[in-house]
Amino acid sequence: MKQLRKILDRILEFLAGISFLAMVVLTCWQVFTRYILKSPSSWSEELVSYLFAWMALLGASLVVGERGHMNIPVVVERMSPGLQKFFSIFAEIIACIFAAVILVFGGVQITSLAMGQMTSSLGVAVGVFYVVLPLSGVLNIIYTILNICDILSGRISVLPSEEAPASKNGKEA
Repeated sequence: MKQLRKILDRILEFLAGISFLAMVVLTCWQVFTRYILKSPSSWSEELVSYLFAWMALLGASLVVGERGHMNIPVVVERMSPGLQKFFSIFAEIIACIFAAVILVFGGVQITSLAMGQMTSSLGVAVGVFYVVLPLSGVLNIIYTILNICDILSGRISVLPSEEAPASKNGKEA
């Protein structure tokens, strides 16, 4: 499972990085065509907005894998270790359900609806750009399952803000 997490992390980091690089290049192209050539590029502006959505959703999947999502641990920190583990797993299950219902199910629905619509400048089906919704949902589900397995086995801390048990005080446990 550690290998699967590492592979997914590398792929997502690469895709999010490529998306960001493409956005920078396309934005520079927009500025060049607008102010130097006096003929703005409409297709690049549209593509940048879709790439931003892809980058954000793929980056959000990375955050789920790192258990870096927003949380307020003030109550859970005061609980017993058993309850902390329970609530950590419960939070991952809620994230998994959200990913399944909203991102995967809802994403498939909106993607299939949008396949009949074409983008105004690119001439590509809008659904092609929406496919990132179910894709990121599946990735989030995979990451939440990996997180639950790692919490149960003790490989990662029950509280996302803490260090893993193996690295307390810089020594192996």
